[in-house]
Amino acid sequence: MTDIKLNSVSRRGLLGAFAATALVAAPTYTNAFGLLKGAGDIRRIRMYSGRTGESIDTIYWIEGEYIPEVIKEINHFMRDWRTDEAVKMDMRTIDIMAAAHRLMDVSEPYMLLSGYRSPRTNAMLRSRSRGVAKNSLHMVGKAADLRLQSRSVGQMANAAAACASGGVGKYSRSNFVHMDCGPVRSWGG
Repeated sequence: MTDIKLNSVSRRGLLGAFAATALVAAPTYTNAFGLLKGAGDIRRIRMYSGRTGESIDTIYWIEGEYIPEVIKEINHFMRDWRTDEAVKMDMRTIDIMAAAHRLMDVSEPYMLLSGYRSPRTNAMLRSRSRGVAKNSLHMVGKAADLRLQSRSVGQMANAAAACASGGVGKYSRSNFVHMDCGPVRSWGG
């Protein structure tokens, strides 16, 4: 990886500072991120969708503030691609995803399989699979199903579980991990 200098601070240095915050407890809702005072406190998310062909690679939080315009882009990106409906995603889920990504030390973007799901889409998927919850957190913008080619389901699940901030489901046969900002729990194999 090449260091790109940004205002005399290296990109690697910024990302290293970001990674250092990954397991420090935040005071309000999640262990996924702590508060790092001073310059360089950023959060970044990288994803692509095989369904829509879209991708996103963006810094969505800088020094204690979410960036509203970027959050709107993330909400649109994580929409129900079947119905083209979007909701306001719970940023705690995005924070867990970003923290887990940093813990795995990968540059590959997540493949987003499912973010928001409309009740209609969830009902359709539930009729086809026992693994779809009736009251899925996907329907309220609090969950994502993700895949990485360079990491196993176990590695992804371990990184998400290390955040101790929500639910982590391993779907080894389907090769994806579910991450949500609901109660801390885990399932699957």
